[in-house]
Amino acid sequence: MAETRSHGVVVFGSVNVDATSYVGEFPRPGETVHSHGFRVALGGKGANQAVAAHLSGAPVELVARVGDDANAEVPRQAFAGFGLATDGVASVPGEPTGVAQITVSGTGENTIVVTSGANSALGVEVVAAERERIAVAGVVLTQGELPVPTIEALAAACDAAGVRFVLNLAPPVAVAEEAVAVADPLVVNVHEARTLGLGAGLADDAPADAWREAAASVVGALARSVVVTLGARGAVAADGTGSWAVAAPEVEVVDTTGAGDAATGTLAAMLAEGSRLLDAVRAAVAAGALAVQGRGTVDSYAARDAVLDLAERMEAP
Repeated sequence: MAETRSHGVVVFGSVNVDATSYVGEFPRPGETVHSHGFRVALGGKGANQAVAAHLSGAPVELVARVGDDANAEVPRQAFAGFGLATDGVASVPGEPTGVAQITVSGTGENTIVVTSGANSALGVEVVAAERERIAVAGVVLTQGELPVPTIEALAAACDAAGVRFVLNLAPPVAVAEEAVAVADPLVVNVHEARTLGLGAGLADDAPADAWREAAASVVGALARSVVVTLGARGAVAADGTGSWAVAAPEVEVVDTTGAGDAATGTLAAMLAEGSRLLDAVRAAVAAGALAVQGRGTVDSYAARDAVLDLAERMEAP
């Protein structure tokens, strides 16, 4: 008997503890500056995107690893607070929980240093052990913060099972071409796109239509579909049916940390419930625009109704 496909999102991803300092300006090399704020909270692209997908209304299962240190309580308590299923989150003896050291400037921009810790233990054997979970997923989502062999094994498992595989290649690690080709969509920002040869001749501020055309030109070759995020300008997307540019609304930016994860998690949730790529990207851009208006990562993410309301207003003439 064939297995029934769900409308859920299975996230294979990183879990970090974010230690964030807020400063007026970034320090220059050798300079010490004082922060005017500090917070410790849940982070990691996998955790962030899982929470965003959960808030968007999708049934979400997170497959991840934390350490056996005191820091592991930060993500566990956060997951419990959001009501996110954690049966796929295991502790790794002798390893620290992943940590991200983040500095946010007065303009809302950030710098991030990540220590992988237990995230590095999410190996290919985990993919094999989770084949049943993969087989019934609506969408499987992962990011570039996991070991490359794990990403490649996950792509192959999704391809074999006929499950939609969403790859946020951030950071832009050297994943095999055949694994990237399975992505539907591949989600990257402009810097990550260039590492793959996408938009190599385009400036960051090139017109959105130029990035849209670049994305359309690699559909079916680089990946099955492509989404390129453009920060405050929105995003472009392309699949086998067409290509689109979605402009972001103008908002007051407080903190950009994790906004891309809010967008990607929302995108995966919308795709899992059957939305076409354009509508999913529109919701993703709305989620990102709402996230940058608050401090931190998951604490700044909006609920489904707010995201869809803004997406609808973006669509209106």
